[in-house]
Amino acid sequence: MAIARFKALELAQSRQQVTIKIPNEKVTDFYGSNTFSDDVMRSLLSPEAYSKINNAIKDGKKIDREAADEVAAAMKSWAISRGATHYTHWFQPLTGTTAEKHDAFFDITASGKAVEKFKGSALVQQEPDASSFPNGGIRSTFEARGYTAWDPSSPAFIMENTAGTATLCIPSVFVSYTGEALDYKTPLLKSIELVDKAATKIMNEYFSREVDKVIPTLGAEQEYFLIDEALYNARPDIMMAGRTVFGHSPAKGQQLEDHYFGSIPPRVNAFMVDFEQEALKLGMPVRTRHNEVAPSQYEVAPTFEEVNLACDHNALLMDLMAKVAARHKLKVLFHEKPFAGINGSGKHNNWSLATDTGINLLAPSTKPKENLRFLVFFVNIIKAVHDYADLLRSSIASAGNEHRLGANEAPPAIVSIFIGSELSRVLNDVENLSELHDIKLEKGDNVYLRLGINKIPAVLLDNTDRNRTSPFAFTGNKFEFRAVGSSANSATPMTILNTIVANQLFKFREEVDVILEKDVKKELAIIQVLKKYIKASRNIIFEGNGYSDDWVAEAEKRGLSNLKTTPEALQKSVDAKAIDLLTKHGIFNETEMHARFEIELENYIKKVQIESRVIGDLAINHIVSTSLKYQTQLVDNVRGQKEIGIDPQYFAPTVEIIKRISKHTSKITTLCDDMTEARKEANNVEGLEERAKLYSTKVKDFFEEIRYHVDKLELIVDDDEWPLLKYRELLMIR
Repeated sequence: MAIARFKALELAQSRQQVTIKIPNEKVTDFYGSNTFSDDVMRSLLSPEAYSKINNAIKDGKKIDREAADEVAAAMKSWAISRGATHYTHWFQPLTGTTAEKHDAFFDITASGKAVEKFKGSALVQQEPDASSFPNGGIRSTFEARGYTAWDPSSPAFIMENTAGTATLCIPSVFVSYTGEALDYKTPLLKSIELVDKAATKIMNEYFSREVDKVIPTLGAEQEYFLIDEALYNARPDIMMAGRTVFGHSPAKGQQLEDHYFGSIPPRVNAFMVDFEQEALKLGMPVRTRHNEVAPSQYEVAPTFEEVNLACDHNALLMDLMAKVAARHKLKVLFHEKPFAGINGSGKHNNWSLATDTGINLLAPSTKPKENLRFLVFFVNIIKAVHDYADLLRSSIASAGNEHRLGANEAPPAIVSIFIGSELSRVLNDVENLSELHDIKLEKGDNVYLRLGINKIPAVLLDNTDRNRTSPFAFTGNKFEFRAVGSSANSATPMTILNTIVANQLFKFREEVDVILEKDVKKELAIIQVLKKYIKASRNIIFEGNGYSDDWVAEAEKRGLSNLKTTPEALQKSVDAKAIDLLTKHGIFNETEMHARFEIELENYIKKVQIESRVIGDLAINHIVSTSLKYQTQLVDNVRGQKEIGIDPQYFAPTVEIIKRISKHTSKITTLCDDMTEARKEANNVEGLEERAKLYSTKVKDFFEEIRYHVDKLELIVDDDEWPLLKYRELLMIR
């Protein structure tokens, strides 16, 4: 194993930077060139077919067979002209990755003639095997079929490959034979429609009749680690579990804070330029690249997009990055915590609401009426998160994120909201306004002046008051859900966020309308309800250090949940409160909710099980065996010194090292045996929930203790003999 380590190091250090061919044209000339964009559709489709597609995208209307056939013909012609030989329904099953089955445009007619063929029926629907994907029991043996159906609101795109050909990819939903959702996209689309309906009604009734649609938007900042391919292949734990289960902290990690925003290493920069060019051709608006805090950690961030498209683009971006990295002999690590002792990776979901008239509903203004509108949406979002914090926490629960949440660089598992000192003052002012019956308005009075709404300062337009320890923070004109894991599909937390906000907006409108029936002025009615919401949601607003032990104690006093483990967080996704909310609004039915709960529990169990097996294999077959061999060398050394009459005081330190090796190897062996027994006990439990709890506690509890002894041995055993690549090598060689 040590030989493999040094060969990997030699190979990694001999890599040359890949030369990237830079396009001659401007980005604006090739942006979206590999997408079946609006401009392409307009140029290739008849006005009637183009209108039908637009109606389907904007209003969710059905596309008739004639229009589908015309779109399919245009799509095929366009794709073949760009080198495509196959097409696929590109979808996102509940595996955490994307899926695709490629079919050739090529076909044979009855007379034996070769033709290129692609009908509207193939565009609209395909039939993969649903039983081969996680489905939580939503199938019978004779009903294993699943269906993928085209989502016209997300543009089809062409994915080029290393063979020199390309595939037409058609973004699609994935449902079972009996109609249940088996993917991330289907419930997301339902939640988008729901929040549009709720927010548009608020706008039309209280602020503007001109608004026809409200669109949730998302900008997903993607953090990741990048290591050489040879180093990746020489670490079995990274290959199989996505993270290092062992590894002593290097002398220099991130403590000097010199990597963050530092100069990007040339080889890494070449990779970034390469995947960014490919992303831009696919219509992904990537704009930002930089070094993150930890060594070998980086970030890419896009411009805001409609949330469905943003989620598609992020899933596609992760796939694209992995493919491009292979050209550079690099590996992208999306695990939330691939290295202990340094920062983990998140996917910061920057979410907002925008109208079809170009208004960001979370952007404060200097105009009083617009600020009342801002306060309505701002306060209702806070109330929604307060009321459904546990459900929001469950939406980001995973085995990988469990390693990250609550660590000293990531948001805690406690859901809280940071809004900044200025907005805290504004909410205090609103809460302390006189009660409705005490406010006397005379004819000609400025209601906004009397209510103090004109006091929201212009400084909020550029709010830089940030709190990096908050899992859900307001950052000027959006909320940043920072607790989402880097490997996650953003569709799940965005589905929950859209739904809880829509639900709250429906409640708000009902309460305001009750007051309006008493012939109260609209602005007064709105403020009266907001006052109540601010008071009711106070406990979730926190401006301090989310990493501190004091906050854990304070949160408990406030009655906030601290769901530290994935199984206990996932349980909140199927409690009565969650089921009532999500079934009431048609996002899921109860069967779908329980199926997803089972899928997530199974996924958690399997990932912890894999980590446990990797730990056992590496600890016994690589670490203990290597340490005992080195110990034998030391014993021979001591024996030799004794034989030639060396004073015992000179080899006494070596004897102590021998004893320490015995202590650590003995402890590792015993702990690994006990961990295996705990795993067997968990595997013999039939109930999925109980098994997950046992893996979360009895099995996983061994991980850190075994790691402690292995990492101690790393400091003792001869570096020439140590089998695993060390952190200094993994993190510093780029």
